[in-house]
Amino acid sequence: MSFANRLQTLIGAESISGFARRVDISEALIRKYLKGSEPSLSKANQIAMRANCSLEWLATGCGYLYRQAEVVDMEACVLAHKFVTGQELSPNQQEQLQQVIAGYQYLRAHKKADGYLDETAMAAFLQRHPKALTPEPV
Repeated sequence: MSFANRLQTLIGAESISGFARRVDISEALIRKYLKGSEPSLSKANQIAMRANCSLEWLATGCGYLYRQAEVVDMEACVLAHKFVTGQELSPNQQEQLQQVIAGYQYLRAHKKADGYLDETAMAAFLQRHPKALTPEPV
């Protein structure tokens, strides 16, 4: 996967102009990267930091897409849920649990100094990246 492909993955369903504003890089430059140009290290880092993306993943495709996201062992999480509630989770409920964890991780990583949690930004993140959580392989 090329840098352009990874950038497109990061942009997701968001408009290119909206993404450019969010990462504070001109739309023309983002379009140039999408056509195959490679950014400087400082520009790649700026994109990664402002999009909460791992610089390693953005630059190389290795590692995890999102920085500051904990790897979640879903087998252990499902077993803990069963212990606490006494109930098995259906596959749909497991997907919902993954979304809860991804939303939590987003809020934790973006919590403001005054304690403000931006629910609207979390909702937008989850809509742009419905599979944001990377479960640990079992």
